[in-house]
Amino acid sequence: MPRKPVVCLAGTLDTKGTEYAYVRDALIAAGVEVLVVDCGVLGAPYFAPDIAASEIADRAGIRLDDFAGSVEGAGGRILAVAKMSEGLRSLLTELTEEGRIDAILGLGGTGGTDLLSGALKNLDIGVPKLIVSTMASNNTRPYIGHSDMMMMNAVTDIAGLNRISKQVLINAAHAAAGMARGYELTRSHAAASKPLIAISMFGVTTPGVMRIRERLENEGFEVVTFHAVGEGAGMEHLIDKGVIDGLIDFTLPEILNHWHKGIFDPGCDRMKAATRSAIPQVVVPGAAECFNFGARETVPAEFDTEERNVLIHNPNVTSLLATPDEMRRLGAYIAEHVNNSAGPAAVGIPLDGLDNYFKPGSQWNGVDVTPLLTSLRAGLNPSIEVIEKNTNINDPDFADAVFELFQKQWSRHRDLVPTAPAATA
Repeated sequence: MPRKPVVCLAGTLDTKGTEYAYVRDALIAAGVEVLVVDCGVLGAPYFAPDIAASEIADRAGIRLDDFAGSVEGAGGRILAVAKMSEGLRSLLTELTEEGRIDAILGLGGTGGTDLLSGALKNLDIGVPKLIVSTMASNNTRPYIGHSDMMMMNAVTDIAGLNRISKQVLINAAHAAAGMARGYELTRSHAAASKPLIAISMFGVTTPGVMRIRERLENEGFEVVTFHAVGEGAGMEHLIDKGVIDGLIDFTLPEILNHWHKGIFDPGCDRMKAATRSAIPQVVVPGAAECFNFGARETVPAEFDTEERNVLIHNPNVTSLLATPDEMRRLGAYIAEHVNNSAGPAAVGIPLDGLDNYFKPGSQWNGVDVTPLLTSLRAGLNPSIEVIEKNTNINDPDFADAVFELFQKQWSRHRDLVPTAPAATA
């Protein structure tokens, strides 16, 4: 007889015990089993957990006695949170890899969210993970990182039960129970049956990407598209994790956004992951000439100049143009990263516009990006194959040429991958 789905309920049972007991009972009533993990360091748990805080501490190489009764001072608190998070991560990794749990749920204020998120966000994509947090109505990026972890707004502080908190907590319990029941199906959808190709995309490069995606899917690939509004960091992360099998880096505005701290800053140097992974790639300098701020009035004075040719993309996004010096630097940057690719790499260059901003009737129609393209060509190693087309990046002819160029890199990659020796009788 198959076992019931199991939700791991993890957190500090010394300070949030009442709330954890309520959620535990709600999970059981929802028809799942519960594995309770205590991460508290200040005192005895409100109720007996299945896995004690001492085991979590042991996994992190600390002793609970060092924190018993107090974590006064920033150093003590930070160390306690970091170490218990480390121990929890070790435990959850083991439990998920062994198939002993089907979802993880936690509750936290600022410290609890730090502790839980440090463990949960590092679990594999697809593992159901949810935190009810007082920080969920704020900037959640530091907690979620590049993961699929979910955060649910606690609305009130997690400090007692009342008619508001009970509704939030029981909804969280039902959500975790539902995800746990569906986890087996989730895993079946994740079975790796097709090569997964990543493509970077912006609104103004969408038509080209859509055509390439269609052609890839028709050839038996699976495609994941990353919106170049900071999500490029997630793409880099997944390449490093070995999840991505090939890359068409079609859209690169995040480079300038990172340099100028624009609203689409990915928080990392783009194009680095492909220098560490042997996946095949094609790079196109789509939208590389621009960076972005919010509404028109939010553009910093230092960038609000005639040279930037400020363009209102929509009421909440403004695009600015690179200077000639920045374009030369961009070309050199792109060339350097392509040259350092660990796998087969090639470059596609559209000569009649790097995005739809260059189309007739657009404010940037006729903008000169020669400094970028000249620098890019000059910096590339002679061994790097380059195609150039007298088209806009979104024209079907260019998209088709990029698809065919990727197919060549894919074939080169496949030829380079050693095949396993045949089994002997």
